Amino acid sequence: MWNNKVFRLMALVGVVWSVWFCPSVDADQPADQWKTLTVYPPEVQLNGAADYQHVIAVAERADGVTVDVTEQAQWQLQDPGLVEIQDYRLQPKADGETVLVAAWNGMSARSPVHVVQADKPKEISFHLDVMPVLTRAGCNTGSCHGAARGKDGFRLSLFGFDPRGDYQRITREVGFRRINLAIPEQSLVYLKAIGAVPHSGGKRMEPDSEYAHTLLKWLQDGAKLDASEPPECTRVDLFPPQAVLEGEGATQRLVAVAHYSDGTTRDVTGLAAFTTNNERTAAVTDRGAVTAGVRGEAFVMARFDTHTVGTQVLALPAGLEYTPPAESGNYIDRLVGEKLKRLRIPPSPRCSDEEFLRRVTIDIVGLLPTEEEYQEFMADTSADKRAKLVDRLLQRKEFSEIWAMKWAQLLMVKSNNQVSYKAAFLYSSWLTNAIANNTPIDQIVRELIASNGGVFEQPATNFYQVERDTLKTAENVAQVFMGIRIQCAQCHNHPFDRWTMDDYYGFASFFSQIGRKTGEDYREIIIYNRGSGEVNHPVTKRPVPPTFLGGPRPDTKGRDRREVLAEWITSPENPYFAKSIANRVWKHFMGVGIVDPVDDIRVSNPPSNPALFDELGRKLTEYKFDMKQLVRDICNSDAYQRSTLPNQDNEFDSRNYAYAQVRRIPAEMLLDCISQATGTKDKFRGLPLGARAVQIADGGTSNYFLTTFGRSPRDTVCECEASTDPSLSQALHLINGSTTQGKISQGKLVPTWLDQGLQVPQVIDRIFVRCLARHPTQQETDVLTKMVAEAGDARVGLEDVFWAVLNSREFMFNH
Repeated sequence: MWNNKVFRLMALVGVVWSVWFCPSVDADQPADQWKTLTVYPPEVQLNGAADYQHVIAVAERADGVTVDVTEQAQWQLQDPGLVEIQDYRLQPKADGETVLVAAWNGMSARSPVHVVQADKPKEISFHLDVMPVLTRAGCNTGSCHGAARGKDGFRLSLFGFDPRGDYQRITREVGFRRINLAIPEQSLVYLKAIGAVPHSGGKRMEPDSEYAHTLLKWLQDGAKLDASEPPECTRVDLFPPQAVLEGEGATQRLVAVAHYSDGTTRDVTGLAAFTTNNERTAAVTDRGAVTAGVRGEAFVMARFDTHTVGTQVLALPAGLEYTPPAESGNYIDRLVGEKLKRLRIPPSPRCSDEEFLRRVTIDIVGLLPTEEEYQEFMADTSADKRAKLVDRLLQRKEFSEIWAMKWAQLLMVKSNNQVSYKAAFLYSSWLTNAIANNTPIDQIVRELIASNGGVFEQPATNFYQVERDTLKTAENVAQVFMGIRIQCAQCHNHPFDRWTMDDYYGFASFFSQIGRKTGEDYREIIIYNRGSGEVNHPVTKRPVPPTFLGGPRPDTKGRDRREVLAEWITSPENPYFAKSIANRVWKHFMGVGIVDPVDDIRVSNPPSNPALFDELGRKLTEYKFDMKQLVRDICNSDAYQRSTLPNQDNEFDSRNYAYAQVRRIPAEMLLDCISQATGTKDKFRGLPLGARAVQIADGGTSNYFLTTFGRSPRDTVCECEASTDPSLSQALHLINGSTTQGKISQGKLVPTWLDQGLQVPQVIDRIFVRCLARHPTQQETDVLTKMVAEAGDARVGLEDVFWAVLNSREFMFNH
């Protein structure tokens, strides 16, 4: 039961909280510059005498800049007899309903207030009060008592995922020393927290803080465990949902509100852990005070219980002049443009036709444009020639081969001790044929997850032969098809996302009944549904029913659990699948995912453009998962067709597509481009002479070039396995290795051109068009012609020019 002292202490916290936020706002600006005034939270519920709720007022200018005007607004309650407001904090006085009104600069905003049980004191709850205090104080973090082995003989569950176990360890492990019910003030759990006795973790809270008082009051009341199961926190809201701050030092206070399963809410601003992913742009205090820094964007997060939520903060220089460009392009350009407008970032202009031809050809088919394709495209004067080129490229078989390769990387298609070469080849062929036949991605995924049969007759079943561990299979499915990494939740609740151990083992239960047996051919494994088998929770030791990630528990009785999961994963009820697939496609063409890495979608790694992220997923669903239509939208957008040259105002931006990213061509495609440019053929295991590197079925098949340039070893489902990072060994191989000079000699293009009567400048021109999809400048022609003449032999000199072009960054990078 809370007494008046607690209430006064919390009022003191409110005073301190308000003192930390004192923004100065020029209210004398013309009223027409201000668009809206909003009160947060938009609705307030007060339940019990000790309940309270902080409120804030945010004004938005016509140009999108937001200002915290909590201090300047006039606050009024329609019925002051029900609620008291002090230091921008509402406290209950009597049951009933009223409205809170904030007025500022000729605008007003309202927030309904509901009060129940205003005269009912609240007892301290171990689950709802003590556990949040321990988490807020950092007692159960991985660096303290939340470590796997605890610290100094005392262990707590990481971030409080096991409250009952924590209660047992606090109250039962060390007898009267850890808690002293006779003299609660002498309990070690209290004394160490306030720094009254030596503590390796130091002082965690002030003796007169509400955190210390909550802990002491619980001890004084007998250190009881909750008599009944307390309500669960179902979600947390963080207000305002977005802030656009102008000028260094501009501030914005945040308010966090928890919602519980019994319908109640709670102001948890003082209990949440606040963090930011960009301290230089938006620093945040432990009370949720955001201060703008250098120009940029940040995501400020609040974690409470198992929930992590965030708000996007944009910081702009004061007095920045900006003229938005004229709107053009498709829905992608509208959404990208809106974000750039909020950031006051002007985009770069469109790239040249030559740059577009090379860029889009490499991206869609993984090859260079031929000399004939170059001449045809450059001679086309129609306004829609770029769109027509995209359509032609999408009809080529090479498009499906690239995406079959990318999916083979994610699905770890590779022969090893568990998967025979024949099975791997059939698996890869199944993928290639499905994509070549324009089979919708959702159908492919359903077939994979629900597959049964022999790995030869039903190649999709190799998905369950590549990885046989139940828990790893669940992790792979979540990461590949939903872009979610749930690995952390195997041992403890995810520290930076919503996933709990219950979520992890509930999802793994879908794969607990997979059976395997040997077929008539000893090399063939039969995958089937055993109909039995469970996954036990490591804390409760009880089976966990199959549960969709972030969704309900379906009825799987009498059905193959994987079939039920396959239907849900590709359905509109799953909010992750379409967005995740669309984001992978987006990164392939844009160089940076809207969520990046693309397989790490979580609250603490938010999309750089949430509206675009959602819209791409919606469009892919609307297109019935026809990936070609989404690719067409991306490649026809101005965002894709921008120059790679930044301007002085966007050069420091790398996440909002103000200019095109320069990207190293992936290993397989780079080798294919070199072979194409030199007119040579490669030979790979299981493929005829002249096959492309992207057609390699088995991840175990490689060569020195592919390995050096970052071909995926297909050991895990991580997108990061295929690397395009440059290295010294790559440069040395191109300079000294056989790939470039050997192919130039083998292809014999230079002597052929000379035999045809071409002059040195003409051969140089053909090398440039063939490799770089552009003519050399006059200066380049003059310099190279002189170098060839100095070589004494035109063939040797021109092959040196060919070698130099193939070793240039302009060739190896898509730009």
